[in-house]
Amino acid sequence: MKAIAPGKLILSGEHAVVYGRPAVAMAIDLCAQTTINPVLGSDIAFSLHNFSQHESFKVRALREMAKRIQQNYSLFLNGELGIRDVLAKPVELLQFAFITLLDGLHLKIEQGIDIGLTSSIPIGCGLGSSAAAVLSELRAVGHFLRVDFRPDWHYKYSLIAENMQHGYASGVDSYVSLHGGCVRFQNGEGTKVAMPSIPVFIVNTGTPGTTTGECVTEVRRQFEHDTIWTDFEGVTNEISKVIGGRDMPSIQGAIRENHKLLCRIGVVPERVQQFIRDVESAGGAAKICGAGSVAGDTAGIVMVISKTPPIDLCNRYHYALTAVRGDPLGVRIVGN
Repeated sequence: MKAIAPGKLILSGEHAVVYGRPAVAMAIDLCAQTTINPVLGSDIAFSLHNFSQHESFKVRALREMAKRIQQNYSLFLNGELGIRDVLAKPVELLQFAFITLLDGLHLKIEQGIDIGLTSSIPIGCGLGSSAAAVLSELRAVGHFLRVDFRPDWHYKYSLIAENMQHGYASGVDSYVSLHGGCVRFQNGEGTKVAMPSIPVFIVNTGTPGTTTGECVTEVRRQFEHDTIWTDFEGVTNEISKVIGGRDMPSIQGAIRENHKLLCRIGVVPERVQQFIRDVESAGGAAKICGAGSVAGDTAGIVMVISKTPPIDLCNRYHYALTAVRGDPLGVRIVGN
């Protein structure tokens, strides 16, 4: 059987959402897919096809691994370990999420299974790939074990796992992937807003030089108590009002203001800033749509709002360009 969960695109409010300010984000038509198949024996196998990783464990070994990961996370919170070192490798995120769900809901598994993950979401680029992966796994495992679908525990357990990956997860990735649609999100709660009705393009500038967790940690160090988050909130409120309409100048103006704020907190590398200046010179607007980066010259995904796709500009920068659409449904079972 199969479950899928969509990625997400933050339209406004990245970083600010960590400090209780609102963000506007939408689920997009790129997704993570988990398949579960029964196997002989009692091992729980994990196959990450995008990483060519395959490992099998007894449930007891998974509990020991989860304990080690939680200890690492405590060291991170105490400033004794970098967030990149909490998980030893990508597959541990799914292993941790699985055993956290199993023990959190006091479930028992009587047979071996193979949990396989594939994803069309670019990894580490700000599109919510880890949250989508975890949610597709939780939905698939819950369905396989005949547990009633409860959005609240999906959100709870995915957020616990996301913290192991990102350090201080805001919850926006998990919430949007869980519920789908376009959402104004603040302090763990979301309200639906209209999906964008104008063309939205995403440009992949390359995997950021720092992870989301490292970027969030550095921004926290410099700006945690800064008044800039009030400015972010004002821009996000404006975007939530105009994004569902066709007033292109108003939407682009708000996106440009959001970009300026992201530059002020130091998460937009100079080369990406130059690309965005070129987009603006051609009549468009653009901003990063994830944590960005505090090192290097790549920043993951840039969202472009323009009447036509910036094909020539992306070719000049050697950036990949994709048109995206919203996903209204969120995590779901798609087949047996």
